[in-house]
Amino acid sequence: MDIDFVVTWVNMDDPEWQNEFSKYSGNKDNTKNGVSKARFRDYGFLKYWFRGVEKFAPWVRKIHFVTSGQKPDWLDENNPKIHLVSHKDFIPTEFLPTYNSVVIERYMYRIPGLAEHFVYFNDDFFIINHIEKERFFKNGLPCDIAVFTYNPSWSQWYVRIKNNIRLINRHFDKKEVMERWHDKWFHKSYGTKARWNYLLRFYNKFITLRVPHNAQPYLKSTFEEVWANEGDELTRTSVNRFRALDDYTPELFRIWQICKGNFEPYNTYQDTKMFPLMVKSKKAIKAIYEQSYSLICLNDNVHIRHYEEVMGSLRDAFQSILPEKSSFER
Repeated sequence: MDIDFVVTWVNMDDPEWQNEFSKYSGNKDNTKNGVSKARFRDYGFLKYWFRGVEKFAPWVRKIHFVTSGQKPDWLDENNPKIHLVSHKDFIPTEFLPTYNSVVIERYMYRIPGLAEHFVYFNDDFFIINHIEKERFFKNGLPCDIAVFTYNPSWSQWYVRIKNNIRLINRHFDKKEVMERWHDKWFHKSYGTKARWNYLLRFYNKFITLRVPHNAQPYLKSTFEEVWANEGDELTRTSVNRFRALDDYTPELFRIWQICKGNFEPYNTYQDTKMFPLMVKSKKAIKAIYEQSYSLICLNDNVHIRHYEEVMGSLRDAFQSILPEKSSFER
């Protein structure tokens, strides 16, 4: 089974990108969620993403490196495992340029040469310890956790998640899905995280599913099926250059996979951790040094205190476990 990685990246310091961004956003210093620096800035850790892949996941077939046409100076584009992908290679021209990650993500199934089995990474997800194919795919299916969670109505992100759920309820009967795939919805590995499944098993409609903040395995055919059924909605909202409340997120494709039974139960929280750097930078640094998890997410924020100091400490931690240049570096 060939497994590809897809990772998205942007160079916020590129003058051409800055000019174009300013043109469409109206103010490149705007700190609203959709256009904040934290969403786009690069803190220089990308080489450690590649080093982690090479050292801890050497089995990957191809890395599709997705940008708006940019490339780090140090990246060796001649490496046979690298496929440089520009947004224009897979996103319809009428929706470009886009600064909305959910638009980029919904079209990534169109990346030329993408394998049926692929794992999607943001550039703030890092592999810091050995990880096997079976962490992402087992029996040809994505490994995932199917559990409900409380839906905080105050969160704008969860407004978008509810957009996904509306479409899911249009196509799937919750009771039928949970009965058909009972053993997958009530797998013992979920532990206490499955408590809402038991409480809501007789409720007629889907509510928000828990969203693991980590690298997500997908089947390309899932995207093709969702597009075949809801292409009009996905096309309509593709005009959103920045995040908007009527967006559909990649969770739509993930939940669709789960409802179809196209997943193997796996508690992804057992080896993955998301660290909001505004409040947990020290824990993130410690986790890297100790390689406490296979996968971590370093969640940036414009309000991080002592930003340069925090970034320097994280860089030192990465350097301690990944000191050698990878074959992806010149």
